This record gives sequence, C-alpha cells and structure tokens, in this order.
Amino acid sequence: MAVIHKIGRRKTAVARVYVSEGTGKITVNKKEFATYFPTATLQYKVMQPLQMTENADNFDVKVNVYGGGTTGQAEAVRMALSRAMCEVGEGNRAILKPEGLLTRDPRMVERKKFGQKKARKRFQFSKR
Repeated sequence: MAVIHKIGRRKTAVARVYVSEGTGKITVNKKEFATYFPTATLQYKVMQPLQMTENADNFDVKVNVYGGGTTGQAEAVRMALSRAMCEVGEGNRAILKPEGLLTRDPRMVERKKFGQKKARKRFQFSKR
C-alpha cells in the first residue's frame, strides 16, 4: 500500500495527514500524539475515525497541522483521517458518514465591523 495523503480543515486550521501501513504510531508536527493533544477529549476526537473503522493498530499516521487553536486542529485532523479511512476501505464510508465525520464544518469566525467593539457587540450608547 502506498502512502495516502489527505487534507482536513476546520475554522482556520489545516491538517495534512499521511497514512501508511504500520503499528498504530501517530506523530503530529514531529511530536508524539499524546504530547501535542494533551487532553482526553482532543485525543478522542483524533482517534475517533480510526477506532470506528477498527484500524487503530493497522496504520502509522504522520500529521502536519497549522493554524487555529487546539480544538480546531484536532477536528481538522479527524476530518483528514476520516477521508483517508474512506480511501483505505470502501465499507468505511458507510460507518463514518452517519456520524458526520465526512462533513466539512463551515462555521468560521465573523469579522469585526468598523465602529463596533466586536463582530456583533456595539459600543454603549448613552443619551444625555
């Protein structure tokens, strides 16, 4: 099997995932997976597509991720891994699609407008 390369995005985070046959080692930005994503929630999000398709110990995963925060990065990695698992086996798509792991989340941060404090918050108006 050749190396599978897929891209996942969430907010402003972009994750490039390289999946190859191996023993289940995950490397994120040349660091170990558990040190890059320290909390159990983030680790669960990243491992979700591998565990659902029962491929957690079959593949080595190398990830380059940049932009956004930790949650956005974890969800970007999750999407890229889901896309890679679909390419590994055609039956995996039926498992991942109902869970919403193949759907790109379009929500982005709304921009700050001129004359306002934030995107929607206004300056206080006082009538004196």
